[in-house]
Amino acid sequence: MARNNLQQRVQRRAKRAGLDVPSSLLERLCLYVDLLQRWNRRMNLTGLDDRDAGLDRLVIEPLVAARHLSTRNGTIVDIGSGSGSPAIPLKLAVPKSALVMVEAKTRKAAFLRELVRQLELEGATVETGRYEELLGRPELHEAHDVLTLRAVRIETRVLQGLQAFIKPEGRLLLFRSTSGADVPADLQPPLVWHATYPLVESLRSRLVVLRKLGLGRRGVR
Repeated sequence: MARNNLQQRVQRRAKRAGLDVPSSLLERLCLYVDLLQRWNRRMNLTGLDDRDAGLDRLVIEPLVAARHLSTRNGTIVDIGSGSGSPAIPLKLAVPKSALVMVEAKTRKAAFLRELVRQLELEGATVETGRYEELLGRPELHEAHDVLTLRAVRIETRVLQGLQAFIKPEGRLLLFRSTSGADVPADLQPPLVWHATYPLVESLRSRLVVLRKLGLGRRGVR
């Protein structure tokens, strides 16, 4: 796809979502999409293509979510980064944030490192491994302000493990599709539901935000 045409389409999708994307950000978002398309021809990074629904999922959803970040210069950890979304568009939208991308598959991790290089992303790193393997590393424990995860199914056991990466009063941002409850019925402190926001109307997608209670409030629902 020609870069100018792609920029026009991304800008059009952004406006439909109520976003005003500066030209400098638009150019870098389109470079990300272009790199994803090229690598996706050689390896299975994503089943999403460059049609409108794919652009909405890969690019527009993270841009909408960026409006709901609790901090603009904190640290974000993204679990299962794979294709680079939502992590890369989020980082591009809030460039002062630090970003850690966690990806278990070596080839996908190599792609993410190439994105960091090509997009010249300062403060962005890639950890190759399953998140469970990283839980024992002290430097990652309660070291992040925000954790992002795109998943269809969320289990309490998984959430309880993931919350170890974020600081007290930090946020978990869950990118959800149309089906399923916002959170498991048996969600337990230190995690509590904070808010649910719509993302892209045509996809009926939503952003579920969980908050990690501070040390003095662990018994508060």
